[in-house]
Formats: sequence, C-alpha cells, structure tokens
Amino acid sequence: MNTPPRATGSAWQRLCQRFGWAWRGVIVLFRTQANARIQAAAAIAVTAAGFAFHISIGEWCAVLGAIALVLVAEAINTAIEAVVDLASPEVHPLAERAKDVAAGAVLIAAVVSVIMGLLVFGPHLLALIGR
Repeated sequence: MNTPPRATGSAWQRLCQRFGWAWRGVIVLFRTQANARIQAAAAIAVTAAGFAFHISIGEWCAVLGAIALVLVAEAINTAIEAVVDLASPEVHPLAERAKDVAAGAVLIAAVVSVIMGLLVFGPHLLALIGR
C-alpha cells in the first residue's frame, strides 16, 4: 500500500481526506485480518447481549471500552507487523520480538475484555439462571 499524499485544499477538505485515509485503514484491517473479523463478530454478539440484558450506562461504558481496547490493540498489532515486515523482510530476532510483543498486547487486551465481560454479564446471567 502506498503512503497517502499530503492533504491539500481547504482545512475542511484536508480533514475529510484524513478521515478517508483512516477509514481506509479500518477497511484494510477487517479485510486482511481474520482475528479482527472474529473480534468484530464477538463485539456484535456482546452488544446484542447488552441490549437483551438491559445493561446500565456504566456497564455499557465497560463493554464498549473493552471492545475498543481489543480492536485498537489488533489494529496497532497489524500496523507493527506491517512495518516490521517492511523493515526486516528476513527473519531477525528483534523483528520476531517486536511482533511477539505486539501480539501479546492483543492477548492481554482480550483477556482483560473477557474478565470485564464476566463482571458485567455474570450477575445478569446468574439472575437469569436463578429465575
């Protein structure tokens, strides 16, 4: 993928160009990364559960924060992997370390998100089972 040209035109046109490039990045993320698609499907399922259980505003903040945390970590991981592959196409211990640490960040975000999900949805599920 080529680097986008410098934004030109009025301030509004430059802002629109920058948002366009950012959206292009989101599209690339979901088109090229199977894990991002899985995470998006999980986010849709969790959002549906939030509506079904009528979770509170605070719980929505936790759920949306967890969703954002995982997707942002995946996007940063993808960007790091692309840059490392560009800078070091051959296998190198430092390249491997960078990619492993970036993938580890996604794992940490996912584990924390699961814990947050249990904290939010656990009481709702227990109340449903107790009926």
